[in-house]
Amino acid sequence: MARAYSLDLRERVVAAVLGGLSCEAAAERFAVSESSAIKWTRRKRKTGSAAPDKMGGKRPRLLEVHARGKQVCLDTLWRFLKNCGLSFKKNDLRRRTGPP
Repeated sequence: MARAYSLDLRERVVAAVLGGLSCEAAAERFAVSESSAIKWTRRKRKTGSAAPDKMGGKRPRLLEVHARGKQVCLDTLWRFLKNCGLSFKKNDLRRRTGPP
């Protein structure tokens, strides 16, 4: 998994932009992409910090309890059933009556 740029680099790029440099020039000077410079400056203006958000975490589940009409792979369906506590184990309630 890719790592976030250091906070020091982010702050230097943002300081250059806030100091009068364009985002394009600051990005070229510090060898980062233009979009990174724009996003970091936007984040600094909005939140007061250019620090990155938390990376990783759990992905949202594709199937929820009442979701219908979605096409998913079989493994996703099995995981959904397992999380709901359902299984296909044979038990006494599902057995048919025996021979007379």
